[in-house]
Amino acid sequence: QGDCVIAFVIDITVRKKTENKLINYKNELEKEVEERTLVLKGAIQKLEKTKAELDQALKRERELSSMKSRFISIASHEFRTPLSTILSSISLVDQYKKRHDLDKIDKHTQRVRSSVNHLTSILNDFLSVGKLEEGKIEVIKEPIHLATLLEDIKEEITQSLKIDQQIVIELSTNQTQLFSDARIIRNILFNLLSNASKYSDDNKNIYLTATLEATALTLQIKDEGIGIPNEDHKHLFDRFFRASNVSSIQGTGLGLHIVKRYVELLRGKIIFESAYKQGTTFTVSIPLEKN
Repeated sequence: QGDCVIAFVIDITVRKKTENKLINYKNELEKEVEERTLVLKGAIQKLEKTKAELDQALKRERELSSMKSRFISIASHEFRTPLSTILSSISLVDQYKKRHDLDKIDKHTQRVRSSVNHLTSILNDFLSVGKLEEGKIEVIKEPIHLATLLEDIKEEITQSLKIDQQIVIELSTNQTQLFSDARIIRNILFNLLSNASKYSDDNKNIYLTATLEATALTLQIKDEGIGIPNEDHKHLFDRFFRASNVSSIQGTGLGLHIVKRYVELLRGKIIFESAYKQGTTFTVSIPLEKN
């Protein structure tokens, strides 16, 4: 017979506890999923790194295998001629010794010495490539007196130049010292000067120009030799590559590859200009730091 109010009072403690448990469980589950996702990502990254390392190792192994094959091929060819020269010269020396023909003995002694130097050069090339590929060459910088270094290199290489070849040095600098790795600079210059001599005729000059500034050393080696055909320019620094016009001249095809790797060790750059039968000019730029 009038307005009524009906109220239901229900204890929801159990339901709330259950809801809270579900929320906590959900949070824990999301956290666990996130943690496992991070672990999985880390595992994937490790797998990818391992795969990359294995790929690199496989590539390295293939390169070494290829290098060994090329070494055997080149060694069998390049070693045969000087070894034959040494054997024949020694045999002839024995004959000339009985006749007391000193002039001919000296001639063949020189041939033996030249052949041994050639073999040593080949072995040095292969050893240098091996050390460079394995990262075993360490840059050790020290004060260098540039004029003295250039003269020492000139004196050392003059013995192996062709008949009446000369190295003409021009030094352009207001200072006398730099701070770099003398051993690496020597190897760079020795290779480039040796090539300039090898691929030039007798009586041809080789020009070495050095410009020393506060921040850089620039070395330019210019010859009047056979030059490099245009089609060979892009492969010139490749390992074992030899230009198409030098097949009759002994060589391993490693010299310029080694030079480029040495220049890169000093964070420098090397460029060249060449025309067939008109000579070649190599320019090396090496950044310098203060002592």
